[in-house]
Amino acid sequence: MLRGSKVGLRARHEDDIPVLHAELYDDVVNASRSGTHPWRPLTPGSTDSPLVVDDKNERQAPFSVVELDGGTLVGTASLWGIDAHNRSAHIGLGLLAVSRGKGYGTDAVAALCHYGFVVRGLRRLQIETLADNAAMLGAAERNGFVREGVLRSSAWVMGAFLDEVLLGLLADDWAPAR
Repeated sequence: MLRGSKVGLRARHEDDIPVLHAELYDDVVNASRSGTHPWRPLTPGSTDSPLVVDDKNERQAPFSVVELDGGTLVGTASLWGIDAHNRSAHIGLGLLAVSRGKGYGTDAVAALCHYGFVVRGLRRLQIETLADNAAMLGAAERNGFVREGVLRSSAWVMGAFLDEVLLGLLADDWAPAR
């Protein structure tokens, strides 16, 4: 398990999936805001769920986020679009509604940075988030990510195009938490 100060990142367990499906995926607005594909209903236990891990896909590293005190599941985190040649990846994060606003997002991003830069030897991490996602913007910037641009009207979300903010962090600029 990768450890932050508040949360740990561990492998996704089979019994995590129903909780994550109910709390994250079945929240249509949240799932629509965080995904790159249109939301559609999925039968519980479906292997088509984006929460089911494909251990053979080396371009992604999905984690379950758990509280260090007690091990309670609080969300998901991942490096995705891992590019071994260019030594880069994207960060994704989703916290259960009851777990938001507790600093878990900032801590999970820090743990993902450690994983990406130290464990995987990546050179660049990138985050794309909706321009109105203050929580993710704050978590990224508290970890040293720099706003590199705005992708105007690039995300179709619940009937409207929204702007996305692109943030990046280079290994040379990363300051690991003490």
